[in-house]
Amino acid sequence: MSFGARLARFLVWSIFKLTSRIEVEGFDNLPAQGGYVIVSNHIGRLDAPLVFYLLERQDIIMLVAEKYRDNAFFSWAAHQMDAIWVDRFNADFSALRAALKRLRQGGVLVMAPEGTRSTDGTLGTGQPGASYLAAKAGVPVVPVALTGTQDQVVKGRLRRLKRLSLLVRVGKPFSLPPLSPNGREAQLDAHTTEMMCQIAALLPPEARGVYADHLRLLEILAAAPSD
Repeated sequence: MSFGARLARFLVWSIFKLTSRIEVEGFDNLPAQGGYVIVSNHIGRLDAPLVFYLLERQDIIMLVAEKYRDNAFFSWAAHQMDAIWVDRFNADFSALRAALKRLRQGGVLVMAPEGTRSTDGTLGTGQPGASYLAAKAGVPVVPVALTGTQDQVVKGRLRRLKRLSLLVRVGKPFSLPPLSPNGREAQLDAHTTEMMCQIAALLPPEARGVYADHLRLLEILAAAPSD
């Protein structure tokens, strides 16, 4: 790991240690080795750094929106973390190819299938990029639910010099069937729905958004062991 990467990791670690109380549930669900895809909800700018903070691996793959290239700090941090710049508004096949290559080499891809931050803190409609990469690479998917990272909550608490209260819930890994040549769009839709419902099952009911009443979510909740 380069000096810049170690410095970036140290800065992320220090910021969270100084500002946050972080509770993690289900950390043991993360595979000990090999490539996999982490999919999570996206409610604030701290989401990606939080996952980076929790993982001890050096082969984390992050997709960062092109708009952050104009921010000196975010651009520097993304470079040090070896992030992949992605165009959120167009089909960015070069970014997908780069992510797929590193995923097949055993890296850990961190993605928010929604593609953009939720405006109301609830789960929005998933996009097919994450499900395509997971199915194409043939690696497990690990759903993660984040709470407490909403930008307005973070700003409000820090403004009052209060520590952030962050909760990370890690679900059980699951696999997606390989994509067959015919009906690929329908398959990707089904894979994406599975991802989003697995995330929704880890969120509190009021944060499940457009998937709150989805039949697949209800099936997952019904099959979950009771506390």
